[in-house]
This record gives sequence, structure tokens and C-alpha cells, in this order.
Amino acid sequence: MSPRQKLVVVGNGMAGMRTVDELLKRNPLKYDITVFGAEPHVNYDRIMLSSVLAGEKDLEQIVINPRSWYEENGIELITGDAVVSIDTTQRTVTSASGRVVAYDKLLLATGSRPIAPPVPGLDLPGVCAFRDIADVNTMIKASQTHKRAIVIGGGLLGLEAANGLLRRGMQVAVVHLMGTIMERQLDKAAAELLQRELDERGMNFFTNGQTEEIFGEGRVQGVRLADGREIPGDLVVLAIGIRPNIDLAKAAGLTINRGVEVGDDMRTSDPAIFAVGECVEHRGKTYGLVAPLWDMAKVCADHLAREDAVSDYVPAAMATRLKVTGIDVFSAGDFIGDETTEEVVFRDAARNTYKRLVLRDDKLVGAVLYGDAQDGGWYFQLLREGKPLGELRDTLIFGQAFATLASGAPAADPTAAVAALPDTAEICGCNGVCKGKILGAIAEHGLTTLDGVRARTKASASCGSCTPQVEQLLTLALGDGYAAKPAGEKPLCKCTSHSHDQVRQAIVAQELRTMPAVMGALGWTTPDGCHVCRPALNFYLLVAWPGEYVDDQQSRFVNERNHANIQKDGTYSVVPRMWGGLTTADELRAIADVVDKYAIPTVKVTGGQRIDLLGVTREQLPHVWKDLNDAGMVSGHAYGKALRTVKTCVGSEWCRFGTQDSTGMGVKLERMTWGSWHAHKVKLAVSGCPRNCAEATIKDFGVVAVDSGWELHVGGNGGIHVRATDLLCKVTTEEEVLEYCGAYLQLYREEARYLERTAPWLERVGLAHVKARIVDDEAGRKALHAKFLYAQKFSQDDPWAERAPGKAAAAPFRTLATVE
Repeated sequence: MSPRQKLVVVGNGMAGMRTVDELLKRNPLKYDITVFGAEPHVNYDRIMLSSVLAGEKDLEQIVINPRSWYEENGIELITGDAVVSIDTTQRTVTSASGRVVAYDKLLLATGSRPIAPPVPGLDLPGVCAFRDIADVNTMIKASQTHKRAIVIGGGLLGLEAANGLLRRGMQVAVVHLMGTIMERQLDKAAAELLQRELDERGMNFFTNGQTEEIFGEGRVQGVRLADGREIPGDLVVLAIGIRPNIDLAKAAGLTINRGVEVGDDMRTSDPAIFAVGECVEHRGKTYGLVAPLWDMAKVCADHLAREDAVSDYVPAAMATRLKVTGIDVFSAGDFIGDETTEEVVFRDAARNTYKRLVLRDDKLVGAVLYGDAQDGGWYFQLLREGKPLGELRDTLIFGQAFATLASGAPAADPTAAVAALPDTAEICGCNGVCKGKILGAIAEHGLTTLDGVRARTKASASCGSCTPQVEQLLTLALGDGYAAKPAGEKPLCKCTSHSHDQVRQAIVAQELRTMPAVMGALGWTTPDGCHVCRPALNFYLLVAWPGEYVDDQQSRFVNERNHANIQKDGTYSVVPRMWGGLTTADELRAIADVVDKYAIPTVKVTGGQRIDLLGVTREQLPHVWKDLNDAGMVSGHAYGKALRTVKTCVGSEWCRFGTQDSTGMGVKLERMTWGSWHAHKVKLAVSGCPRNCAEATIKDFGVVAVDSGWELHVGGNGGIHVRATDLLCKVTTEEEVLEYCGAYLQLYREEARYLERTAPWLERVGLAHVKARIVDDEAGRKALHAKFLYAQKFSQDDPWAERAPGKAAAAPFRTLATVE
């Protein structure tokens, strides 16, 4: 047996490690592999950096290849030690630490570097790029101490950075050189729709903005544009583009242009050196999206595995999706067109939906989708196949489902569309996974869950936009074994195969009264559970066994454990309860005294008619609570998955339009419901007349006074996607309002999945179901109300009083002693 050759990989990023992964599949015994990474981390998914910035994921969750993967495959991983030179004669590389490693074959995957505008001020503290996890950490740290961010660049990367910083609580301005944002991915109409929606979210746009200077003394203070406009900011993020990182290759004497020049076999001008990823230039083009990188990796792996390989890299059409939560944007191919193309456009202003398809010679050559991009994968497949559309052309704009139906395919089969795709159809663009690979993995490994497919193939493991198609493939492969599962069948977490509904049913049916009992009876794979299942189980047990189950504080989120909302600077906000929005002079004096005594920097009136004390340190919390308790005030539970507020108007006591005493009704509702724990936050409101000044029709439970009594409304919420309530019924007395409210909240507590608000719960179970349980079934309603009141006996204990200074529960808030 011939000795193994030595392969050195310079770059521990996505392209390099995908090449190694593909090589191991083809010829795992050919090389001893050494990988150099400039960063101190294992290989992670750079596509998901925007999710880390937005607080949706952490570094651990975006790791592609953990350290164990390198060890299992015999790969020597050297992190935090960049290669600084290549000796092509001796075939060695030298790292920054002086380490010299010989190679038979060398793979360059050095990636790219951010482009910086040629302006003064780039070296000021507070200026950073958005390329790696270190940049993300810099931005997160800045968001904790500063208020205003400026993102230079309104392309894909810039908007993702802006969204993440906005989610971190910063005021964000986006400076873009062109007249419309994302001009490389969207046409003018779609770009304007996107900009309008982002503007409504709070982003400020400065288009046609050429950066002239980044200014500041000691730290960045803002950006000055060529037309004289000045934008103040404490953080400036550069996101105007990237350029191949070619320094190492250039110093080694390889042929370079804009990137490291490679042939169709991904070989450089030195036959022993290959290159893949953003650092390369192939036939005059460089690449910044992930899909072509995967194709390069496969071709490169073929040639590394076999000297006689014949595969060639052929650039394919590329697609783009915007990863901004709640915005669905897709584009692919030549979406602008020219005099040789025709356009098919669909626009529904009411639904904020826009589609534009570009055709040439009866073939689809480009597509832009905004607001509804679920057919993006199908359009992309048609574009890549390049086949004449024929009769499909007439229905193409309406999407795959309608077009399939029009062609005579059975409409009842929800998998018909994905079944019609060839095995070569790409399902997961982030990880380059085709339909055939997913179906093959399902069959070979007996996969039955989405997590199983993700673990084996990486499909749907990154941005998640292809999850519906992956689930359709599971249905296609498993038939009724997967399709017959009811809604909500997804596992509660990775510790169990049981869904939320199944766990709740088992807790009651099997009389499981502790967390270990649940985990033992239902076969938890992790002995102590995880951060996902423990809070859910804690809530489900509280609802099922009030007075018996002891609330597990360690299974709650940090805000609930600390009975205060943590702020981005690490301090907390304290919100005392004000019954129905009412307060007194004594309470206001007590609040003022607390503010002065503890030098609380900010006092704000909230949208829920209460007063928020912002900037309280963790050590001060018990003392602030005690002083407020002494004045007769209790926690407002502004931090909890619990009853938050009952908003009221002044009603008939003061308002000339008021028909009922809405304030008094609100106080009674809050006295009954305060302290109650729920699957998510719950807000109530009572308006004294149909003018609805308390905004009762966008609350979880809203009451509107009318001449004959009270209208009861359910299932509303504010936020990004506002949902108006549904009318439950009308009642005549205050006692009925209290009974219906208690029954409704108890039904929600018993049926909702943890972290499911009343609005999606109501849409899932249906208004008819709720009316049948609450309105039509008097005995059932009274029983639910009684259960709610019984549970309240064990919930209406003020957590602030329990953690006042001197109490044992206050210990976690004490500052650690200094040890010398």
C-alpha cells in the first residue's frame, strides 16, 4: 500500500471544508490532511452570521464541523495561526507562529476581504466590517453601550447587518451609493417595496449617498456624505462588497488577476496547488454567493481524489434570498432583461406581493419575488433547466401549485410539485443539497424527522427557507407515516421525539408531577433536558398541577428568574403594577423617592399605562423592590410569560362618551388575573365605548363597553404583524366579563404550546372551537373559570417580596466579596 500524500488546506472556512468533506467521501485514505485557520474557531456557517447578530442564534448553533469531526477524520486542525508564506519549490507552507508544514497538494481557500471606501476615518474606533464572528462580537458589544449605527452599503450583506443592529436596539441608518437598495439582486419595483417595509421597521435610508468622510474625535461620531449631509453615529459598519484575498497566492508567484486564476479543474498555475471559494477567479469571474462555492468544492474534490478525474467547473445560474426575519425576497438569473426579453408581472398591493418573471425565447431566464417567495425554488429549477415553457407559460406567474393543477396534475396531492422535480433539483441552496441526496439519505438511514435529515445532509440546517420542501420530501418518501402526523407533531426539542401536545397529554393522562418523571416516562435522550424543553415543561406542570408542582426557577428565562427585564447594557428595568392604569400620589412619591435614592437614570411611561424604571443594577433590584413593596406596590410582571397589563380608558366616570365604568372593570380584571402564568405574555384592555381608546381590539382579551353591556374580543396582538381580535360574544354584567375572561385564559393555558401567543393559538384551534368551549358550554365555562381561580391561589404571591433584602431568595443578587 502506497503511503498517504500530504494535503494542506489554507483556510478553515465553508469552501475549504466543503472540499475536504467531498474529498473524504471520494477517497478518504489518500491524504494526511492539515488545515490552517486564521480564526480561533472551528468551521462555522458564515451565512448565519446575520442570525447571530440579530440574536436568533449563537456561535455554537452555526458550527458546521465541530472539533470532533476533524478528530474522527484524522485531520490536524491548526486554528488562530494564519499561513504567511508558500514555498512552491520546497512545497512547504509557513504559518505566523513559524510552523513549517510540507505538502504534496495544497488547497487555497483564503476567502475574501471587505472593501473599504477610500475615505478618511477608517481607522477610528467604532468602525468595523461584517465578515466574521469577531466582527459580529464587535457589533454586539457596541450595541450594548451605544445607540446609533450607520451601515455603509445597502446590498444583501448591509441590510442583514442593519437588521441585526436594529434588533439589538440601535437606531440604524443605511447609506447606499445607488438610488435603490439591493440593485444587484432586485429590480426597482421590488427594491422600493423592500425599502418601504424596512423603513417602517425603523431603518433610515440615505440613497444616492457617497461617503466622503468618517469623522470623530477619539471614536467615530458620524459619516459625512459628498452632498454635505451628515449622519451621526457611534458605530459604522462597512458592507459595500468584498474582494478576493490574493496576497498569499501573489507572494507565492501564482497567476492572479482580480482573484487567484484557476482552470475548470480548480487548479492554479502551479499544478500542485488548487483553489476554491471567494479567493478564486474562473474565466474572468469571481463569486461571493455560496452555491457556486459548493460546485467548486465538488469539482476540486474530484481532482484531488483521482488524477484522471474529468469533471469541470461550469458556472450555473445563481439565486439570492434575503435573510431578514419576516421579509420574503428572492431573485435569480437575468431579472432585469433587455430588448430581447419579455416580462410577466404580478402585483397585489393589498397583500404587498410582487412577482416579475423575465422570458427569452419561451424560456425563463430571470425572476424577482417579493412578499411571497415560496415558489422561488421551482422558478430557479426552470431557469437552470432552460427548457421551453410551452403551455406552462400562461400560468407560470401564478406559481407551481396553480400551474401544476392547470397541467392536469391531481390537486389533492400536496407533494405533487416536489415529486415532479428531478433528483438533480437543488433543494437547499445554502448547503448545495439536491432532491436525490435527501431522498437517498432518508432511505439509507431510515430517517423519519426533519432533524434527522438536517444531521445527515445539512439540508434546511442554515437559513431554513427550504424547510417546507424538505418536509414535503419526507412526506413523499414515507407516505402516511409522515403525512398522517397531526399539526404540531414537531418534537418539543431535540431531547425528545414527542410534540408539545403529546407531552401535555401525557402529563395529565399519566399523572406525571415532576420534570424527572416526565423525562423518564417519555424517554428523554438528555437526562436533564435543555434550555428549550425545561421552560416548557415547567409551565405545563404548573398548569396541570397547581398547588402540587413547585415552580422551578432555574428552568425559567433570565428575566423571569430575576423578576426584571434585562437591558442591553446589562442593567434592568423595574415596572410596578398599577391596577387598570390607576395610581395615587403616594405611589408616585414612592417611585420618585426610589429614583432619587438609587440614582435610576431613566423613568418612562409605558404603553401599558405604567411607569418603567430603567437602569437598575442587579445588586439594587431587591432594595428597589422592598421600597416599592413598602409603599404597597407589587411586581408588574413586565418580564414574564404572564399577565402583563390591563389597559383602560377613563370610561363613564369621566368621559362624556363612556357607556360603562371601564376603569373599574379593568381593575377587577387585573385583580383577578395578576400573577397568572401563560404560554406567552398576555395583555388585556377595557374600553368604555366603541371609540376604543384603550385599543381593546388588538389585545389578547379585550372588553369594549356598549349601551347594553360588554363586547368580549379575543386573539389580538400588536407588534410587526398586527392582528385584530375576533368577537367572542356580548354579555351584560361585570360578573360575566370576569367569568368569560377567566375561562378563556384557562383554556389558552391548557391548550397553547409554550411560547405560542393567543393570536396564533386561536388561528390554529379556530374561533368555533373557543366559542363551543366558552360561549355554548355554560357548565364547561364555569369549570374552566373555577380552575383558573384555583390556580391563582398559588400564583398571586409577589416575587419582589420574596426576594427583599434579608430573605434567602435575595442571595443571587448580592455582589461577590472581593478576595485578596
